Amino acid sequence: MNPDRKKQQTRPGNRLLPSPLPLWGLAGASFKAEHLNAILADGSMRGFFEVHAENYMGAGGPPHRSLERIRREHPLSLHGVCMSIGGPQPLDQAHLRRFRALVQRYEPELVSEHLAWSTHQSIFFNDLLPLPYTKSTLDLVCSHIDHMQEAIGRRILLENPSTYVAFSSSTLGETDFLRAVVQRTGCGLLLDINNVFVSATNHGNSALDYLASFPLDSVGEIHLAGHAEQTDDEGELLLIDSHDGPVADAVWKLYATIILRSGPLPTLIEWDSKIPDWPILRAEAAAAQVILDRALDGNGMAEHAA
Repeated sequence: MNPDRKKQQTRPGNRLLPSPLPLWGLAGASFKAEHLNAILADGSMRGFFEVHAENYMGAGGPPHRSLERIRREHPLSLHGVCMSIGGPQPLDQAHLRRFRALVQRYEPELVSEHLAWSTHQSIFFNDLLPLPYTKSTLDLVCSHIDHMQEAIGRRILLENPSTYVAFSSSTLGETDFLRAVVQRTGCGLLLDINNVFVSATNHGNSALDYLASFPLDSVGEIHLAGHAEQTDDEGELLLIDSHDGPVADAVWKLYATIILRSGPLPTLIEWDSKIPDWPILRAEAAAAQVILDRALDGNGMAEHAA
């Protein structure tokens, strides 16, 4: 774990960017508008909330009124899902302007996007689609990240994907690809441990081996979520990154292992469909907070929280 992460800069303009350290040691939850009254009645939660940027790109109305209430009392993480960082076309300038306006309006502690693509010409796909890990893809992704960071004036965190297919044309492993992106753009990483478990299971690989090669020094946030179990056409187990249930035991075990290595990185519980009542989501965040607190209390980790 590198406590000097806050000194990292973007390449374009060499601008010093905010640090993720204000959320160090905290667990958070996805903010859902239907939970607003329960959250307010609960009093201030110790942790933070994360929202999908695309849900707040209108100018006003109930979504913004709800988010403004939350932002007064809690730190915020802004998570983009539609920038299409890996898409073959230039970034959508209208979308980028709306994203920048949200960053300026709410001043989130963390800003993130996905290593994926979701657009082709004028078509938008409601999925985060995988990429071949090649030199040409690396050049494209780095160019888009440079553009986004320069436009919003912030360092972003790039999330590792959940995948169901692999490309025979790939010449780089995923962790090598992510490490190269960080080195070239100055961005950070968002480590989604559920995505790691889903992808490793689907491809018959080891999640522990993947995490052993992951550049943890560049991680500014962790995501945890639930997944669904299905079978493929050949009757083999297929995991879907569904975000519609509690975090699986196997994912909790991986998370605890990573926190021992990395220290108590900000951790977000994602739950995006089949939304439960607020106490259930709060309990998931509390379970993550217990693991973070153990890391803060032991092994000298508390010194990094200052």
